[in-house]
Amino acid sequence: MASGPQLGSAAPDFTLPGGVLSGESFERADYRLSSARGRSVVLAFYPGDNTSVCTKQLCSYSSGMEAFEGLDADVWGISPQGVDSHESFARAFDLRMPLLADEGRETARAYGVSAPGIGVRRAVFLIGPDGILRWKHVALLGATFQSLTTLTDRLSGIKEA
Repeated sequence: MASGPQLGSAAPDFTLPGGVLSGESFERADYRLSSARGRSVVLAFYPGDNTSVCTKQLCSYSSGMEAFEGLDADVWGISPQGVDSHESFARAFDLRMPLLADEGRETARAYGVSAPGIGVRRAVFLIGPDGILRWKHVALLGATFQSLTTLTDRLSGIKEA
């Protein structure tokens, strides 16, 4: 397994198709990491739409969007499913963050979280406004996820640094 980017190094840039719920519409766009400079970005890699742990994780982050906003942070969910799957997932659970489609798993490989059999390991990467990787957590088994509190505490540290 690739180790992915190291803390203190530049986060690998990528452009992925995705979309975000905005009121009643699902707005599709391409998301490029380097275009988010100036704000922190939480990259939440997850194995699949509509699975129990992924649903709990993304609902938790979605319900905490105000906390992320208060820290000048964007949250992007990334999984191997396509944008159509992401749209139905977002609509089913009223998810308020962009969901990006890494169908070829190139981005997962760049971050060292592509895994044979399961596809993508559950992982979170916190990227500072300068594009530098500040914190990461890669789960060996995907049954747990990093809590909203843990992430906002880590982001507070980035913002104050």
